[in-house]
Amino acid sequence: MTLPRTPSFRLDGRRAFVPGGSRGIGLGCAAALAEAGAHVVVAARGRPGVDEAVAALRDAGHWAEGVALDVGDLDALDALLADQAPFDILCNSAGIARHGPAADTQSGDFDDVVALNLRAAYFMAQKVAAGMGKGGSIIQISSQMGHVGGIDRAVYCATKWGVEGMTKAMAIEWGPRDIRVNTICPTFIRTPLTESTFADPERRAWIDRMIKLPRVGEVEDVMGAVLFLASDASAMVTGTSLLVDGGWTAG
Repeated sequence: MTLPRTPSFRLDGRRAFVPGGSRGIGLGCAAALAEAGAHVVVAARGRPGVDEAVAALRDAGHWAEGVALDVGDLDALDALLADQAPFDILCNSAGIARHGPAADTQSGDFDDVVALNLRAAYFMAQKVAAGMGKGGSIIQISSQMGHVGGIDRAVYCATKWGVEGMTKAMAIEWGPRDIRVNTICPTFIRTPLTESTFADPERRAWIDRMIKLPRVGEVEDVMGAVLFLASDASAMVTGTSLLVDGGWTAG
């Protein structure tokens, strides 16, 4: 009897593009991909943050480079992709939030959140996929709020539900080219950007009540999910969401 073999989680020889990869969840994604052998290109608006992230990855013995990029600037994105070899993996972690009551939403805040979380994510997937001649994996860092509603999060939820929908449609369209498109949907992950939320007693009580496991999320909780979806271990997974939510959406 010949036993089946577990597909490899290694990414040696593959190129990964990680917008929003200079800090928080994005940096965790970049580290996970680099640890598995990928050549990682980190992108973010701020050059100092990009340089710091790349230096840390290289100091750890990984292959990394960085670019300063506003992912909402499609001309700049086109120029970057024209200057780079094609990518095998896109892990998009770029995003913003402007939380507040729906009744108080300002049009400028709405436009800014939609522009980055939805518009930029859409065209980034389109443009990176165009270079995936031998297939690849597109991973959008979405949110559990792409599956449920949340306090003061109407605009954010709207964009993440949009990402979930476009992911399914792109997976159907690009499946024949062996391009897989999926999302990762984290719960509240402890990062510098979420510390103010965790510090609010009312919000923290809500989070603790909704997460069924006895702790909040850490960046490391997302890293295994990224590696799975980027690698051959998920070769038959497309058009779906990997919920890293501690049971939040279970009910």
